[in-house]
Amino acid sequence: MPGARAEVKENLMFHGSITALVTPFRDGAFDENAYRSLIDWQIDEGSHGLVPCGTTGEAATLSFDEHFEVVRACVEQAGKRVPVIAGCGSNDTQVAIRNLQEAKAAGADAGLVVPPYYNRPNQDGIYKHFEALVAACELPIVLYNVPTRTASDIAVETIGRLVKFPSIVGIKDATGDLDRVTAHRLACGDEFAQLSGNDNLALGFNAMGGVGCVSVTANVAPGPCAQFQNACRAGQWDEALKLHQRLWPLHKAMFADASPGPAKYALSKLRKDFPGELRLPMTWPSEAAQAEVDAAMTIAGIGEG
Repeated sequence: MPGARAEVKENLMFHGSITALVTPFRDGAFDENAYRSLIDWQIDEGSHGLVPCGTTGEAATLSFDEHFEVVRACVEQAGKRVPVIAGCGSNDTQVAIRNLQEAKAAGADAGLVVPPYYNRPNQDGIYKHFEALVAACELPIVLYNVPTRTASDIAVETIGRLVKFPSIVGIKDATGDLDRVTAHRLACGDEFAQLSGNDNLALGFNAMGGVGCVSVTANVAPGPCAQFQNACRAGQWDEALKLHQRLWPLHKAMFADASPGPAKYALSKLRKDFPGELRLPMTWPSEAAQAEVDAAMTIAGIGEG
């Protein structure tokens, strides 16, 4: 267990409700004004961190220039009030290196990095991918394990090898496997920041040793999501359970259709300055999904504003 990890203060810097921000588009282009307004609202409501250009931010449809225009706007608007973890993943190691270097230059606090998707490297290839990133850029890295999207799983044993690099400070675990929390703690220690990638599992994830969630729901309900994480952090599990039950229908509704369609639909109802556009191949959620979101917002106590 690398005891020298204390030198990297960024690891425990990442905790609580960290919003996987949507990217607003207006007439096909990035709407920077709406984005900056969304960021201020997130911070005012208590969000503990922000992730620009992740999956929920439709990063797959952003050009390189757009991607880092979004990251720079997020870093500037956040103004060090909360940490910013910029999406930096690629299935090309050299592109991922460039993304990390650009995120560092933009002032991000860390990069969120998936293992290479589509290529499907073995565990040695995954390890060497991250080894190359660490060697090329000092920006802290939060691993992002989401096998349903990447078709590539970072094994617990591989993560245990990767934590020898001080700049690999945590993980967003979207495997849906709560056993991983304990396995990661045993392999990596309690200074390794474990963040749930699944809102609906965040209560159990935190109870088993996690420290927060990279949240889709927080786009729509930043205040309640932050309150939930605060309750978990304080060991107020009865309060956390009440908030979890209040938010659970909304967690499910955010995936009633292809994400981030439901989140953008909800935001277009909540915020008059938010355009609801998505970029193909993402499309507006179905009427059934909209009805599910509407019902869940009512249960969560979230109305139009």
